Amino acid sequence: MAREPQSAPGRLTTIVAGWQARRIEDPVARLHFLRHSLGDRRVWDVPRLARQEWKRRKIVWAAAGCGLLLLPAGAWKGNGVLWDRAPVLTAQASERDANYIPSVWLVEQGTEREEYSNGLRIERRYETSLTPREYVVFQRGREDRGASAARTAPAGIVFHSTESAQTEFQPDQTRRMRIIGTALLEFVRQEHAYHYVVDRFGRVWRIVRESDIANHAGHSVWADRDTTYLNLNRSFLGISVEALTDPSAGQSQVTPAQVHALRVLTEMLRSKYRISAQNCVTHAQVSVNPGNMQAGYHYDWAVGFPYAQVGLPDNYAAALPSIWLFGFSYDPSLVKVTGEPFWRGLVLGEEQLRQNATAHGLSLEAYRGLLEKRYRQILSTLSANNVKAKEREG
Repeated sequence: MAREPQSAPGRLTTIVAGWQARRIEDPVARLHFLRHSLGDRRVWDVPRLARQEWKRRKIVWAAAGCGLLLLPAGAWKGNGVLWDRAPVLTAQASERDANYIPSVWLVEQGTEREEYSNGLRIERRYETSLTPREYVVFQRGREDRGASAARTAPAGIVFHSTESAQTEFQPDQTRRMRIIGTALLEFVRQEHAYHYVVDRFGRVWRIVRESDIANHAGHSVWADRDTTYLNLNRSFLGISVEALTDPSAGQSQVTPAQVHALRVLTEMLRSKYRISAQNCVTHAQVSVNPGNMQAGYHYDWAVGFPYAQVGLPDNYAAALPSIWLFGFSYDPSLVKVTGEPFWRGLVLGEEQLRQNATAHGLSLEAYRGLLEKRYRQILSTLSANNVKAKEREG
């Protein structure tokens, strides 16, 4: 259906609102601002930040109504619309952050360790193999049309925490930390649980070779601008930090050495496989439970992942694809447990789901039902592809 032409005042309102919205960094505050500015008068529980943001921008809004001097050059191109009345709610990294790939190369390689140009050192004593990576993905918005051809290069990174036994990070506990760390490395090697583990001293241990899958993500969902990924064991690399991050278990302190190790390791992997920044996410963000169709099945790194310190955009602000792509819900207690950073992704995901349902002329529940059906069909496709892959391996 063709878009109904806007009047000149309507176009001006849309342009100014879009320009103003782009200057609001917080995605939730930006969403409330757009609702208020573009005519959505429903009652919302507006956070304090959104109210403050709206008050602060009243002066600029009034000034913009007096003329176009405040508008950026080229604002009236085309039909003059800079921001659609149905804003895209999926918070993404900036173009530069999403597209920038670090340059890191191998300096020295031996049987015991590897060293890279950014200072990364990888310990190989626990390195093992499992099954060569091969997986399929789905085109965004066309998931029901079938999977792509098989791929072998990893498409992203999932950050985990071990949630294992901890002791105070103090000099007199060094021996105990080494004993605990060694037991942990032996266990994750046996389980093929991650590709990498960063221990409490910041040492990086390769567990499963990058060319193979690891058992780190289970049932999971993520999507970037073009592609939908399900069950990320095969498509994403798994990096785990020896730490407690599950809010229900009590948060332990991640050491500065661990944060630095995460940064240089992430840089190397992104450089090697051309991984987009928006595909570097935490386990809590991708984990789902198909049994009850709820997101956030695992809580590790539901809060506190140091995105900025690791050199990544804040992907906690991304609307969770599991919610708006496949209709997953979540236990309300998850919001209380995880706090605002993770809460933003849940709320933005639900709001995008509502808008998509409205655009399709369906109730929210009817639309959820269609999305769940699509999800089940894709799971069946993945299962069939995995069976074929195992037959080829056998």
